[in-house]
Amino acid sequence: MRILLIEDDGEAAAYLAKGLKEAGHTVDHAANGTDGLFLATTERYDSMIVDRMLPGLDGLAIIQTLRNSGHTTPVLILSALGKVDDRVRGLKAGGDDYLVKPYAFAELLARIEALGRRAQATQPDTRLKVEDLEIDLLARAVTRSGRTIDLQPREFRLLEYLMRHAGQVVTRTMLLENVWEYHFDPQTNLIDVHISRLRQKVDKDFDQQLIHTVRGAGYSLRAAR
Repeated sequence: MRILLIEDDGEAAAYLAKGLKEAGHTVDHAANGTDGLFLATTERYDSMIVDRMLPGLDGLAIIQTLRNSGHTTPVLILSALGKVDDRVRGLKAGGDDYLVKPYAFAELLARIEALGRRAQATQPDTRLKVEDLEIDLLARAVTRSGRTIDLQPREFRLLEYLMRHAGQVVTRTMLLENVWEYHFDPQTNLIDVHISRLRQKVDKDFDQQLIHTVRGAGYSLRAAR
């Protein structure tokens, strides 16, 4: 796993990082809350170990900021504050586990690895596939029969939404709300134009049409019947 360790005690951080690396993990270390939050929001980690009392920005503030912005990386909180109220406050802030100092390294290692396994088990699928059409959501790449299809960001979002609802009828209202984030109808041919462009890229040079118009209802992405 790639682990972010946010700990201001240099000796404790060195000890933890050494043990985690010996166990086969990669560790990045931040010595204060500000740097820790920067790394947490600009890099990708499998799990985080966050000391509660930090200079610049305390651990709970870091976790709350991450959760409010949609980050789901598992977090193990370290703290000398071990009362029930302290642990409850840490978990309610968005922490996934809470370990009181002093602790045994073996227990910390077991807990952080358990968090990593749990996260992997619940990780959403990063690929969508309908017939020979595939989307890699992490790489933001689209292929059909192995051929790369270049899409603009809005076209990508439109195709992703259609593929997540493959075989279903998707209405104009659904597309406006979920792809354009409009909660009103702009009374334009906005959707028709984008569907037409998407068809040109996804269907034009292939024998089987995947994007279908359902008259009076909307659109559906599926194999031809």
